[in-house]
Formats: sequence, structure tokens, C-alpha cells
Amino acid sequence: MCFCYFCYLCTENWKCDYKDYMAQEDVFKKIVSHCKEYGFVFPSSDIYDGLAAVYDYGQNGVELKNNIKEYWWKSMVLLHENIVGIDSAIFMHPTIWKASGHVDAFNDPLIDNRDSKKRYRADVLIEDQIAKYDEKIQKEVDKAAKRFGEAFDKQKFLETNPRVLENASKRDALHARYAAAMQGPDLEELKQIILDEGIVDPISGTKNWTDVRQFNLMFSTEMGSVSDAANKIYLRPETAQGIFVNYLNVQKTGRMKIPFGIAQIGKAFRNEIVARQFIFRMREFEQMEMQFFVKPGTELEWFEKWKATRMAWHQALGFGAENYRFHDHDKLAHYANAATDVEFHMPFGFKEVEGIHSRTNFDLSQHEKYSGRSIKYFDPQTNESYTPFVIETSIGVDRMFLSVMCHSYEEEQLENGETRVVLKLPAALAPVKLAVLPLVRKGGLPEKAREIIDSLRFHFNCQYDEKDTIGKRYRRQDAIGTPFCVTVDYDTLNDNCVTLRYRDTMEQERVSIDQLGAIIEDKVSIASLLKKLQ
Repeated sequence: MCFCYFCYLCTENWKCDYKDYMAQEDVFKKIVSHCKEYGFVFPSSDIYDGLAAVYDYGQNGVELKNNIKEYWWKSMVLLHENIVGIDSAIFMHPTIWKASGHVDAFNDPLIDNRDSKKRYRADVLIEDQIAKYDEKIQKEVDKAAKRFGEAFDKQKFLETNPRVLENASKRDALHARYAAAMQGPDLEELKQIILDEGIVDPISGTKNWTDVRQFNLMFSTEMGSVSDAANKIYLRPETAQGIFVNYLNVQKTGRMKIPFGIAQIGKAFRNEIVARQFIFRMREFEQMEMQFFVKPGTELEWFEKWKATRMAWHQALGFGAENYRFHDHDKLAHYANAATDVEFHMPFGFKEVEGIHSRTNFDLSQHEKYSGRSIKYFDPQTNESYTPFVIETSIGVDRMFLSVMCHSYEEEQLENGETRVVLKLPAALAPVKLAVLPLVRKGGLPEKAREIIDSLRFHFNCQYDEKDTIGKRYRRQDAIGTPFCVTVDYDTLNDNCVTLRYRDTMEQERVSIDQLGAIIEDKVSIASLLKKLQ
């Protein structure tokens, strides 16, 4: 019987499933190792053996992370005249979290395996099981397509193949049962689904599960000199509430007219019990959120517009449309009337990187109720006051970082038999845009290389490297994703030209130093990505 995480149920092809899963696991482990080796991500408190589910960004990681944030920020506030930014405090009045529902309802359904002593989210176990049926169907489709070639009719195959129909029926039945159970949520039913589906613990391989129970995810602390309940506050579990309680301040001081949006990038904190998969799920993380305020009745139209806008933002990075998909929520949050996730194909499956929600007027109405103050918007065009509805786009910086790393990491077999590890990062996101390498450390070459860096450092991030052979230096730059390298040789001193090397193709050409800025700058600027969104 197969007890691997990839496949909770035995199938006739489980050995192939397990082999594919392990191959992806190996790739993911290499990416995690690469992040530490090349200064992207370190375990927090590493010299003290780390702190679970908390990570630090190294010298290259922080540059990549900042570039991702810049791409998002400018795509919001630079490309939209009706979107502005704020930076709200992490500490907020505790009643805010009562009003938002986080104190009473910010919970995850958790289940333990008695044999492995490991804890899991019950909803994730079931969603992974649903995905397994989809994978089985896709494997049948792939085998048939290979067998019949151009004559293959996919739609007819899906409608008639017995194995496809059987798996589709099981998937749909499970999906309907799961969606109903999550509405409560019905914790007993969630456990029963896990038992009925034969879902096993990936560590112990057993079905010895505890009951499902709810666990609140907020961190609490005390403010002031007296430690009592009156001074209890929370580390914010999301950045959205800081926008909502400031919405009227921004609207009035900025003379904003609906529709308009408020963007924010900031830290959030959740006491994740099931924190795993590297930086995908952490206890301290960073969000990029935009709340878009609209007239009631127009929210679903704006919801669809923002879905298209956000998907275009992701796909402008050039990772391939096939690696993205929307996943509509089975259970809507208490504040929403529509919700979907943008999922990216990670080595461990399609996973959420961004959420898009129609939050209705719940948050603003609740804050008006709990604060006792009117925060309605007066519409000068209709001469009426109303509480706006809100469309939210919320993206995890760390998850976005991980998706970029996972797609960019490649191991290439070269013609000479060697293997090179390269990060094919979008040039605009790369930590270092240009590496300047003197061929040798003498004869005036280092000085000339420094001249080039001094002339370009105000335009983009450059790095000087003179240690080891030129081949080893190229490999180091490949490993951190530097899109361009230039080599300064003795001919440079005579003709004022350098050898420009392109990361992805490894092709080289001789170019004038005077042309370097023009050749490189447009390709490595955030503007090069933003232009794709126009």
C-alpha cells in the first residue's frame, strides 16, 4: 500500500505517482538548499538551531523581495490614478479585531494523527484528496492523447471513458460533501470524510485520527505596564483592517471619489500550527493588499475586472499561462459574496499565491457599529450617503517570492557534459542586474571594471567580482540570477569595448561601454514589466 504524501489512496499506478512526487520533492529540496547557499533565505536564529516557520531574507533575497514589492506597488499606485497607498500600524485597537470577526471566527479546523503525533489542517487534507481525483483524470487523458495522437477527441473521452467517469463521480461527490461540511463548519463531518476517503497520515501511514477541533490563529500580547485583560492587544493577522479604519481619512484628505483604492504592504502574523513547505506558510509574513471601494450593486462587475487585472500582472512575468489558474472558494468567508484564488503550479502542486474577494460592506459596517462613528461615503453625483462595498486583492509576498524561485530554478546539461544551476529570473526582478568581471586582477583591468560600475550603479544594481576563473564567476552569477555579465579584458583598454554575456543563452557579443546602459537598462527596469500591463 502507498503511504506517500502524494497519493493518499492506492491506485494501480501508485508507483509512478510516487516516483513523480519524489522527483518534485527532490527539486523542492534543492531550491530550499539553493536559497540558503546563495544568500536568498536563511532559517531565522540559525546559530540557535532556528525558530520553526520563521525565516530571514539574505542579501540576494531581500533584493528580489523588494523588486517584487516594487513591481506590485507601482502596478497599483503608478498605473491607477484612483489608487493610493498607506502604511498602517501593526498594533491596533483590540476592538477592531472583535468588529472584524477575527476574535470569534479566525480559526482553522485541525486534526492530529495519534501515531505520528503530527497535526494537520482537516480542510487541506480533504482538498488534497479532491486534487488526487483530478490528477487521476488528467493521467487518463494524457495516456489517451499519447495513444491516439491527432485523432484524440478530449471532450468525448471525458464524457465516455469509464475510468474518467468513475473518478469524476467520486470527485464531485466528495466536493459536494466537503463544501456542505465547511459551511458550519461541521467538524464531525470533516473527520468522517477523512475516514471514509481512507486518507492516511503521510508520516505514519495510519488512519488513527483524533477529532477535528478549531484553533484561533491570532497572536496576543499586552500593551502598557500593567498585564491584565484590559491591555490585551493582538499582532495583526492581516493588513486589510488598517486600510478599513483609515478609509475615510484617505478619502477626505485625498478628495477621492468612488471607485477608488487603497494599497498597503506590511507584516502580518498568524500562529500557524501546520506551518510547512518552507516560506509558503509562515508565522510572520508579508502581504501586499489593495482594497477597492465601489458603489453597492457594482461589486461583482469590479470583482471580475480585478480578476482579469491581477492575472495579467502574474502572467506578465512570463512564467506561462498554464502555470496559473483560478480556484473559486467552496466556503465563502463571513464577509464575502464572491471569492477566488490565483493559484500557481509549485513543485508540490497548484497552490494559492493571491486571493481576490468581494467583501461586501461588512468590514466598514462593523467598524461603524463598534466605533459608534459614521464612516459613510457621501456621493456628490447622487447626493446620497452609503457604505461602500469593497473588492480586495491580497497577495503574499513570501509566496510570490517562492513561486518566482520555483519557476526560475533550472539545472541545465551543457554540451561539454557539465551541469549549470541557473536562476532564470525575470530580469526586472533579479537581485543583481549586471556583474562586471575583470579578466585578471592586474594590468589596469580592475580599475577599468570599477569605472564601468561607477557609471552604471545609479541606474541599476551592479556587482564587481574578480575572484576565481571567469568560468566560475559566470556560474556564481547564473546561480543568483544575474541576467548580464560583462568581461573586461586587455582589448578593452584599447577599443573601449567589453564582452557582454547573456545569462539564459550564454551567448556573448562585443559591445561598446558607451552602449551598455542603453542595452541593459530598459530590460532590467520595473517599467519593462509595467509596460506589458498597459
